[in-house]
Amino acid sequence: MANKRDFYEVLGVDRSADEETIKKAFRKLALKFHPDRNPGDKQAEARFREASEAYQVLSDPGQRAKYDRFGHAAFDSGAAGFDFSASGFEDLFSDIFGEFFGASTGRRGAGGRRRGEDLSYTLEVEFEEAAFGCDKTISIPRSAPCDDCKGTGGRNGAAPTKCPACRGAGQVRFQQGFFSIAKTCGQCSGRGQVVKDPCPKCSGSGRVRRQHSLQVKVPPGVDTGTRLKLRGEGENGSGGTGDLYVVVSVRDHELFHREGNDVLCEIPVGFAQVALGAELDVPTLEGSVKLKVPPGTQSGSVFRLRGKGVPDLHGYGRGDQRIRVVVETPRKLTPRQRELLEEFAQSVGQDTAPKGFFDKVREKFA
Repeated sequence: MANKRDFYEVLGVDRSADEETIKKAFRKLALKFHPDRNPGDKQAEARFREASEAYQVLSDPGQRAKYDRFGHAAFDSGAAGFDFSASGFEDLFSDIFGEFFGASTGRRGAGGRRRGEDLSYTLEVEFEEAAFGCDKTISIPRSAPCDDCKGTGGRNGAAPTKCPACRGAGQVRFQQGFFSIAKTCGQCSGRGQVVKDPCPKCSGSGRVRRQHSLQVKVPPGVDTGTRLKLRGEGENGSGGTGDLYVVVSVRDHELFHREGNDVLCEIPVGFAQVALGAELDVPTLEGSVKLKVPPGTQSGSVFRLRGKGVPDLHGYGRGDQRIRVVVETPRKLTPRQRELLEEFAQSVGQDTAPKGFFDKVREKFA
């Protein structure tokens, strides 16, 4: 024990270092001195083993407490138990080894059971459907058990047999330096079983593609880009079913435009209506309502209808509808209409701009 270096010194950390700091320090050393990166280098091999032993002790709160109190003497009988398969320790090695050769230390369950893949579906809805919610029926392609083989993958439903390469484990092990590493079996793809006489319909996979119909409840207030998660409606897998993500796409509306939970609408009005004042029928998401336009309203003025917008997706009330008044200028005038407008122009003066505008221009550029 006298020749052993202090474990904190080996990892290059302070004695007060927390668990994450210790883990990062060991990972850095393990990547640097791993035998696969230093083939035949005995010094690197010794440094790797030294760092590994230091990490196993300092990463365990109980063993670290003993070491802090008694030093190496706490493990002079081999109590440190330099076990690379210990919980947590193996996870770290799995991460490190993945950078070397893409291998796994074997945390996956026997038989290579995998959860099914998640699926995505784009659902187009109308503007009003997005605002108030709706129910939609969609159809998606996904895998289902083959009818001919009943999902076994074998001809006429014959059951698969144990994989001879991995003996049903779904993994094969090989020696890598000091460690025994597990990789997914290439012959059975981690399933632990092989099909000797494949079903001709599904080619031995046990699954075929079918259209799957389901109801989607679109909540009020969704907008383009909203994702709805339907649990268990994705691909089927031996380790469970994936999820389906429905991505909403809202079609444009010819009258309305959405900003947040507010709805915007432009209303064309005549010159006489804004000059004299008028009561207009304006469209909303729930039908027409009356809007009073006071005399002298200017083009571009915005009126607000409280609570006539889109319901909040999370239930926080409802937006407003904003109505923007746009004055339409007549494109064609009859002789009489022109005569009346000329009389009107003369009655209010010949200026074509509001009073005071040209006075400001003269002051600015005089």
